Amino acid sequence: MLMVWGRRSSSNVQAVMWCIGELDIPHKRIDAGFKYGVTDTDNYIAMNPNGTVPTIQDGVNKPLWESGAILRYLAGKYADDEFWPNDPVARANVDQWSEWSKINIAMMFTSPIFWHVVRTPIAKRDPEIIRKSIAKLENSLLIAEHQLQKNSYIAGTSFTLADIQFAHVLYRYYDIAIDRTPLESVREYYHRISMRPSYSQHVAISYDELVDTM
Repeated sequence: MLMVWGRRSSSNVQAVMWCIGELDIPHKRIDAGFKYGVTDTDNYIAMNPNGTVPTIQDGVNKPLWESGAILRYLAGKYADDEFWPNDPVARANVDQWSEWSKINIAMMFTSPIFWHVVRTPIAKRDPEIIRKSIAKLENSLLIAEHQLQKNSYIAGTSFTLADIQFAHVLYRYYDIAIDRTPLESVREYYHRISMRPSYSQHVAISYDELVDTM
């Protein structure tokens, strides 16, 4: 049984859970982090010295942390050749878009925008910082827009691990109250991705517990 530690409202946990859902891996998830605690216990620190989520343990294997490493492990063990290619060149293409998505999309959205809009008290929100952060993110989204004008998915013609890294933040990007530049291909792609059952189950879910309205 694959064990997963992490709260449902964590975007990194959502990426891992979406991947688990797509690959239909039997698993058990334990709430951890934020108001759920667990991550500061000795047992958890022994598994993940960072005290962050997610952490997984697959059977008797050594626990793994860092969502990117976890996703690659799951893909390497459980996915087919289309999702995570065996060919080194094809795999590198998927991997480069995965890395690009994590660094230029997920990281540029979650802390600079989502945290400022949702997880920061209203009185402490800085509209100018938020505006500049959105502009920076959308410079990267323009790259995705051009890629998706040519391809059905972010790394090419097939749904791959790169789509997990790219699209797991799009639900929140389109759901929160911000001004967005119309990006027709990205939005059309998001609508298609949002129809996937595992996306609805693990990603397009409430983040109300994170909202700070003070």
